Amino acid sequence: MLQVRITQERIDAAALLDAFASDDDGVGAVVSFTGKARGGAVSALELEHYPGMTERQIEASMDSAARRWPLRAMEVVHRVGLLEPGETIVWVGAASAHRAAAFNACEFVMDFLKIAAPFWKRERDRDGRWQWVEARDADLQRARRWGLGTSADEAATYIVDRDNAS
Repeated sequence: MLQVRITQERIDAAALLDAFASDDDGVGAVVSFTGKARGGAVSALELEHYPGMTERQIEASMDSAARRWPLRAMEVVHRVGLLEPGETIVWVGAASAHRAAAFNACEFVMDFLKIAAPFWKRERDRDGRWQWVEARDADLQRARRWGLGTSADEAATYIVDRDNAS
């Protein structure tokens, strides 16, 4: 039901959506989100992760979503390594009998990914300089509505503690 995959390979969002929850006749709604590497002033993006820990943290956020909403399936595929502008960074799919649960679960997990998943991201500007990227205030504010706290550490602690309490 819940799947996480971290990959250095390109993500084919259309193929993921096509295959996602396709054999579950209890699914009435599928919501997906595809995140892309921005261009503009950014010439490249690089993501690193902590293998094992990253997957466990994302799984914990998905478990939390499944406790909040009646999900039939959920999947997160996240890219690591060097990405060019326009490439897919992340794909999240949520399936439920009804649309509200699928929308909310997808958004909840994306908000967690943006502020608390153990990824380290840096951007290269057009002059070739690299800069580490921190969680943005707007992302932290969005996560507050789920009770995830006001910082990346609080969000990660909330998810892990809630998971361990079950």
